[in-house]
Amino acid sequence: MKAGIIIFPGINRERDMAIALEKSFGTKPQMVWHKDTDLSGLDLVVIPGGFSFGDYLRCGAMAAHSPIMRAVHDHAARGGYILGVCNGFQVLTEAGILPGALLRNASLRFLSMDCHLRVERSDTTFTNQYQTGQTFRAVMAHGDGNYFADDATLDRLEAQHLVAFRYATKAGAITPDVNRNGSARAIAGILSPNLRVLGLMPHPEDLVDPLMGGADGKPLFDALAAA
Repeated sequence: MKAGIIIFPGINRERDMAIALEKSFGTKPQMVWHKDTDLSGLDLVVIPGGFSFGDYLRCGAMAAHSPIMRAVHDHAARGGYILGVCNGFQVLTEAGILPGALLRNASLRFLSMDCHLRVERSDTTFTNQYQTGQTFRAVMAHGDGNYFADDATLDRLEAQHLVAFRYATKAGAITPDVNRNGSARAIAGILSPNLRVLGLMPHPEDLVDPLMGGADGKPLFDALAAA
């Protein structure tokens, strides 16, 4: 699988993402500037975290209208894989590729800390090296990670089993105190109906090597590499 990372002005997690991808894929990902419009030859398109365009207007709102996004829409339409992490998740919702929106954290504070995610399904290309119900540690670093959607959308996500991850305790319990940003139904990540697009707020790429303090996030990238 050949991967490319989209670079917007203000994005600052592209090198972390590149390290994670290279460790699993064995090759360096392609860096794609947001004014380019050619994603041909790529199997996986990644939108990393950071503050695209300074998060003016709304997080991800300006990036969603960059020239590259038409190609991202086309990539999604033809069944290509897309991973959006943190600001990347925000961009995917603003672009209408994934439903819902990311609002200000319930505390109105930037959150920078570890969290645990519970895997809601393990039969997808992104999650098949985890077990359903398993928890893993990830890094939370966002000010606008409060996932919101109307009840009909949330019910549809639940009915179609499109919730990929929820905030949980290490033991897997869903409690209010671990849902620090206030996300609806403790949702940390969602999938597209064809299971080829994943958006999540925490950073799995920050834990892909023991030297980073752990490798809990590496199975996600290993699963993509195996695809």
